[in-house]
Amino acid sequence: MTRLTGQAEGVLIAGAPGHGKTTFAQALTEFYASTNKVIKTVEAPRDLVLPPDVTQYAISHGSSQEIHDILLLSRPDYTIFDEMRNTDDFRLFADLRLSGVGMIGVMHATKPIDAIQRFIGRIELGVIPHIVDTVIFIKNGEIGSVFSLKMEVKVPSGMFEQDLARPVVVVHDFETGRLEFEIYSYGEETVVVPVSAEQHIPTHSLAASAIKQEFSRYSKDIEVEVVSNNKCIVFVPENDRSAIIGKGGSNIESIEKKLGLSIDIRDLSSSPKSSKKSERFADSSNSTNLNFTVKIHKSSVVFMLDVENADKDIDIFVEGDYALTAHSSKKAIIKISKKNKIGKVIADAVKYHEKIELKRTA
Repeated sequence: MTRLTGQAEGVLIAGAPGHGKTTFAQALTEFYASTNKVIKTVEAPRDLVLPPDVTQYAISHGSSQEIHDILLLSRPDYTIFDEMRNTDDFRLFADLRLSGVGMIGVMHATKPIDAIQRFIGRIELGVIPHIVDTVIFIKNGEIGSVFSLKMEVKVPSGMFEQDLARPVVVVHDFETGRLEFEIYSYGEETVVVPVSAEQHIPTHSLAASAIKQEFSRYSKDIEVEVVSNNKCIVFVPENDRSAIIGKGGSNIESIEKKLGLSIDIRDLSSSPKSSKKSERFADSSNSTNLNFTVKIHKSSVVFMLDVENADKDIDIFVEGDYALTAHSSKKAIIKISKKNKIGKVIADAVKYHEKIELKRTA
């Protein structure tokens, strides 16, 4: 929401009918009016209840051109456009926004991305991020989600050839920075493509490794999620957070400067990976232990399972504690390198006859 306090913004307030869009816009108008901003509204019909110092125009009592001329002559700081419906409304919003007027539009949409899609075909695709930079989706009287838009020249997600690079409107979750949608021209069509949260960009994996190594000085248990090219989330145990952040945030600021990323430090228990892991292990506790034979070689530990467990994900436990999940080969063999820390733990467990259990992943 801090972006809304800037000058000349393009904001859409979207939601289904009766969910509180207009009420939110009215509260926003009153807030701006209280900060001595010049606010005007365009309404159809004119039904907002606002302070007398806010000028309200009813577009149903005049033409779009008349409203356009009046607003450009008066140059308000912000214009609240309540109930954008037809193509003329969208074009008026776009022209005023490109003229430098801060615009906040209210419109119907069943999903946040639908608010952006309603501009497609009415306004050129490449101009949309210059008109709209934030979408606030209202659901049941509350802010359900906030999206931010910008234009990038890139290879769309899911494509790999560099000659497929093109201008792409990228839509991110405002809070997390996670990429949610990409909008681009494909042949003669304009496509809106949801980006799967499970999709990993190779450079992000490399960045995650470097970030994890940097934070390994502060904590042994770290998970890293790179959500964009300039932002990541680092999950660490709660008792390690204060040391990482430092007094007044001084330590995390120096790490951010060193890595060139904005870093959000969160509790490890809130990590999506941890949640999935704990759910899986809860299910695994009721699983049957698998039969296996284990051998220690010079550089690896090898588990040989029954043939029915070939090509399966297998959870390995040492003394009841989860160690790792490995994938068995087509010959039902799991080979774990002794060069890494987990491999050494498992090798020692075998050597000292500790309890090792293998269970099929739920």
